[in-house]
Amino acid sequence: MTKLLRVLAAPVIAMVALLAAVVTPAQAASEPSDADLAAEWWEAWNTHKFYLNIPPAPDSGKSRVTTSISIDIDAPAMRVFKAYSDMRNHIGRAAFLKRVVVHAEHKVGPARHINLTAVEEVPYEGQTVLLNTHAQQRVYKHRLYYETDTWSLPGVVTHQKIVFTKVGPHKTRVTEHLTFDADSTLIDFVVANGVASHQQTQAALKQAIESGQL
Repeated sequence: MTKLLRVLAAPVIAMVALLAAVVTPAQAASEPSDADLAAEWWEAWNTHKFYLNIPPAPDSGKSRVTTSISIDIDAPAMRVFKAYSDMRNHIGRAAFLKRVVVHAEHKVGPARHINLTAVEEVPYEGQTVLLNTHAQQRVYKHRLYYETDTWSLPGVVTHQKIVFTKVGPHKTRVTEHLTFDADSTLIDFVVANGVASHQQTQAALKQAIESGQL
């Protein structure tokens, strides 16, 4: 597992290098409290409206790319869904993810809405850089899928739909439909690194579920 994480962590390091110019000394040196992260989450929600799945306007300077990735996991669909959809299980399996802070959780119709922030602690040039991804996850347990909208620096928005399909008595296919919105000059880099990060997490969760750790 350690070797897998080390090999697949390179894209995250590259993203940190890109963000070095926009990370403030406070972000690099101190760990925010849960209250701080909640305030950041609401600011991102209200300012950037990352829950709106609207393609960037042609003259906005932003671009959109949509793609999908899949993995087969040798376990029943509901077991895979429960383990995979719990973001706390991604800690230690997504490179540098150290904390998942839940700000609010409530039911809306068939979905469970979870407002959260994922905190990555990435070593870079002798310091630890904190990368905060603010998200809303909507979990549809009885339909075996969940959706997530996210915002993070430098102005990257994602819209995700993760679908769990039974493909055998004890085999589940997990398909992640991923949409990335970012500055047009960064979109290729953002997509390449984002997809690599999701593939890493898929592989680590597969290993954990099939081994019985989850």
